[in-house]
Amino acid sequence: MAAKSDFRRALPQSQPSVLASLRTTQLVEDSKAVLPAELINTILDYLPVADMFRFARTSKRMREMVYDDTRWIQRLKSMGCWNDIEAKQRFEETMRRKMAAQKAEEARSSGIALNGSANGIPPGADGQRKTSMTLFDATIEEDILRKSSEYRTRPRATTLDKGFNDMALSPSGTLAPSSTYTVDTQTAVKVISTARSIRGMARQEYGRIYGALAPFYFDLEKSRSHTDPVLFRTYRDPEQQAQMLAQLNIFAKSDYAQGWSQREEKLDTMTGIFENAVLREFEQGFAERDFEGRMKRFATVLVALNGGAACLDSYIHNHQLMLDKEKLGNPTDCLRNDGLTLEPSHDFFRGLAIALNDEAAIIDRVFPPTVDVLQIFLERVADDVIAEYLTTLFDEAHDMGIEVYLKAVAGVFDQALQLAVSLHPTKASKPAFGEEAMRIISRCFEQHIDLYLQEELDYFKRKSAAEVDVWEKRLMEEEQSTETLYMANVNRKAVKQDFLSSFKKVVMMPVNVLPTIGGSTSKPAAIPAGTNGISTLEPTSRVGTPLPGDGVSSSRQEAPTTELAAKAAIMNSRLEGIRSLFSIEVALNLTHMAKSGLERAARFVRLGGQSGEEAKEQSEQIFINLVQILGNRHMKLGFDKAVSHLSDYKPREVADHSKEGVAPLVAFLELVNVGDLIQQMVEVFYLQELVAANLTDRDDFLSLAAKEKKRFEAMLDERVAAGLNKGIDVLMDEVEYLCSTTQHPSDFNPPVGPSGSAQVFDIGPSQTATKIVDVVSSHTSMLIGSTDKNVLDVFNQEVGVRLFTAICKHLKRQRVSVDGAIKLISDMNAYNAYIVSLRNKPLMQYFAALRELSQIYLIDAKEAKEIATIIADTDRYHGIFRAEEVYEFAERRADWYQIKGAVEKQMYGVGCLVM
Repeated sequence: MAAKSDFRRALPQSQPSVLASLRTTQLVEDSKAVLPAELINTILDYLPVADMFRFARTSKRMREMVYDDTRWIQRLKSMGCWNDIEAKQRFEETMRRKMAAQKAEEARSSGIALNGSANGIPPGADGQRKTSMTLFDATIEEDILRKSSEYRTRPRATTLDKGFNDMALSPSGTLAPSSTYTVDTQTAVKVISTARSIRGMARQEYGRIYGALAPFYFDLEKSRSHTDPVLFRTYRDPEQQAQMLAQLNIFAKSDYAQGWSQREEKLDTMTGIFENAVLREFEQGFAERDFEGRMKRFATVLVALNGGAACLDSYIHNHQLMLDKEKLGNPTDCLRNDGLTLEPSHDFFRGLAIALNDEAAIIDRVFPPTVDVLQIFLERVADDVIAEYLTTLFDEAHDMGIEVYLKAVAGVFDQALQLAVSLHPTKASKPAFGEEAMRIISRCFEQHIDLYLQEELDYFKRKSAAEVDVWEKRLMEEEQSTETLYMANVNRKAVKQDFLSSFKKVVMMPVNVLPTIGGSTSKPAAIPAGTNGISTLEPTSRVGTPLPGDGVSSSRQEAPTTELAAKAAIMNSRLEGIRSLFSIEVALNLTHMAKSGLERAARFVRLGGQSGEEAKEQSEQIFINLVQILGNRHMKLGFDKAVSHLSDYKPREVADHSKEGVAPLVAFLELVNVGDLIQQMVEVFYLQELVAANLTDRDDFLSLAAKEKKRFEAMLDERVAAGLNKGIDVLMDEVEYLCSTTQHPSDFNPPVGPSGSAQVFDIGPSQTATKIVDVVSSHTSMLIGSTDKNVLDVFNQEVGVRLFTAICKHLKRQRVSVDGAIKLISDMNAYNAYIVSLRNKPLMQYFAALRELSQIYLIDAKEAKEIATIIADTDRYHGIFRAEEVYEFAERRADWYQIKGAVEKQMYGVGCLVM
C-alpha cells in the first residue's frame, strides 16, 4: 500500500528563515502490510470473481496478483479446459513466427540500407520499426485484439480488462440483470469446447467462459421451480438444454466462493429433473420400438447431458434378453443320465451370440457413435446371464462327480471363448474389441478357477496313484500265487517230523536233488522239465512291457515236490519277472491322464493376470506329480526289486546255461531299456506340453518343473548304476561258472599221444573263451543307445576290469603245457580283441599285459634263462603285473617243477626278484 506522510506547517512570519519549514516538518514512518503476500494470494482463490476485480483496483501490486496467469490456469484446469501440451505447441509456433518475422525484417532493413546509400537517402529515413524478441507470446494476441475493429469500437476499458469488461457486476458478486448483458446463445452452447490453451491469455479465456455461463449458473440459484431458470426460457431445444446443463456442471467445478455447495446442489436438482423428463421420453420410445425416432433423439440428449448413464441402465435393465434369460437354456440340461453333454451349453452360447449380434445392429441405430454401449451391455450380460448359468452348471456337475466337473469347466470355457470370437463390434467399439470381449467373458470364470485347478490336480493325483496301485497289486498277487503254486506239493508236516532226514536229504545228499537244478545228472529224463522252474528269459524284442506272470506259465504245469526245488523255482520266477517290475503301459496311461488334465488347465492361462499365473503354476504341478509318481512310486521301486532279485541269482542253481546271455541280467538290461524309453517319453511330454505351450521355460533354472525333471533323471541314473553294478556281479558269476564248468583240463594241457607228442586238434580259442566273450559282449552291447554314454563307459570299464580279474583267477587254476600254450594265447587274443572293440584305452593295457604274460608258457623248458628274463621284465606288462605276480603265473606251467630250480637260480643270480 502507498505510504502516507503528515506535514505540519507553521504559520508564516516576517522574513522566515529558509530552513524554518524543514525544522517544523515531522516525517511519519511508512506503515507495513498487516498480512503476508502468500496468505493474501490464498484468500484470493476463494473470492467471487467480482470481488477479485474490486480487490485488483486497490493497488498495482494487488492487480498483478489478481491478473497472475497461473491463477486462471488453475481454474481452467479444474474444468478440464487447459492442455499443457497444446499451450507449449502454441508457444513454440509463436516463437517460430516471431523468428521468421525478425529475419524478414532484418533482410528488409539490409535491402533498404543498400538502396538508400545508392540514392542518397539515409538509412532509416522511412521510419522503419525496430523489432525485439520476447519469450512471452501474450503480446501477439493482445496486438491482434487492439488492431481489430471490435476493439476500436469498444468503450474505454476498465480494470476488468478483456474477457470481463462487458459484464456488469452486482454488489453481491453476481451478474446484474440480463437487461444489462447480452450474450450470443449459439456461442455459449459450445463455449467450453472452444476453449484455447494460450500462455498469458488464461484470464481472457476464463473470462470468455465466465461471461457465457455465469448468468445461467447464478440464475439457477434463485430459481424455485424448473420453470424459473432463464436457461430453459432461452433454449427451447432439448439438445441445447442438455449441452448447457452439461457445461454448467463443468463450470461449477471452478466455483470456489462461499455458497458453492448450495449452487451446485441446485444445479444437480435441475439437471436431475431434466434427466428424468428426457428419460421418460426415451423409455416410451423403447416401448414403441421407435429406434431411429424418439429413442435415437433422446439418447443423444442424455449422452450430451452426462454421458447417458441413466439411459444405458434403463435400456439394459428393460431389455428382453435380461428379462427372459431363462429362454436361452437350462444349465441342468447338460447333466443327464449321470453324464455330461455339452450340446445344451453350445446351444445356449450360440443363441446368446445371435442375440448380442442383433443387439449390436440396434445399438448402432439408437446411440451416437461416441458411446460404446455394446461393451457395457456385454458386461451386464456376462454378470447377470453367463455367470449365473455357469455357477448353476458347475455346482451341479461338482455334486455329480469330479470328472464330470472338470470336463464341464474346460468344455464350457472353450464354448464361452467361441462366443467372444463370434461377436460383431459396433461403430463405437474400440479397435481391440475382440480382446476386450474375451476379457469380459473370461472374467465369468475367475470365481471358479481356484476350485477347478485344485480339483484338477487332486484328481490326477488320485487317478495316477490308483493306476500304480493296480499294477503293484497285480505284481504282488502274481508273486504270491506263484509261490503258493510252487510250495503246494511240499509236505511241510512230514519234513518237520523228520528234520534230520530232511536235512540229510536236502543238504548232505544234494545228489538226489541238485541234478534237477544244475543239469549234471546222469538221469535227466527222470524229472519233468517243468518241475524245477528251469525256464529262462531270452533277449527278445517286444512291443510292450510283459504283464506280470508272462513267461511263467510253462513252470506251472507241475509244482515241485521238494522245498529246495520249490525255492529254486520261485527264484527263477522272480528273475524272469524283473522285466515286468515297471511298465510302459502304466507310464503311457499316466502320461495320457496328465496330458488331459494339463490341456484342460492350460486353457485358463489365457485369462492372464493372477488367474492365468495360477493356471500356469498348476499345469507345472501336474507335470511334477507325473514325474514324481512315475519315478518314486513306479520306477524306483521296480529298480530296487530288480537289484534285490539280482542279488539272489546263483548260476550253479540254474539248470540250463545253453541260452545266450545271463537270463536275469538280460531281463535287467531290458528293464533299463524300458526305463530309458519312459525317460524319453517324459522328455517329449515336457517339451511338447509345457515348453511348446509356453507354460514353462526350459532355460529357467528356477522352474519347478525343470528341477523335478532333473531329479527324476538323476534318480534313474542312480538306480541304473546300482543295478548295473549288481548286474556286473551276476555277469562275473556267470563268467566264473563258465570257466569252472566248460574249461577242460586238456585245453591248455593236451594229453600225450601214442607217438609221444601232444595231440592238438584246434589252435583257435577254446570253447570257454568264445562263450565268455559272447556272453559279456551280448550284455554290454544291449546298453548301447539306452543309457548315457558316460554311464556306458563306466560300465564297460568295470566289466573289463572284473573280467580281467576273473581270467587271472581262472588262469591260476590251470596247468599249461608248452603245446597247450597255443590255445591259451588264442584265448588271450580273443579277450583282447573284444576289449579293443570297446575302445577303452585303460582296458587295452590290461589285456595287452595278459597277451604278453601268456608268452611265458610257450617257451621251451630248456630256455629257463629266457623264462626268468621275461618274468623279471616288468616293463613288458605296462606296469599291470609285478614280477612276483608273473612268477605265480609261471608256476602254472606243466613242467614247472622241472625248470623251477634253473629259473630261480637265474633270477636270484642276477637279483631280478626279491623274494
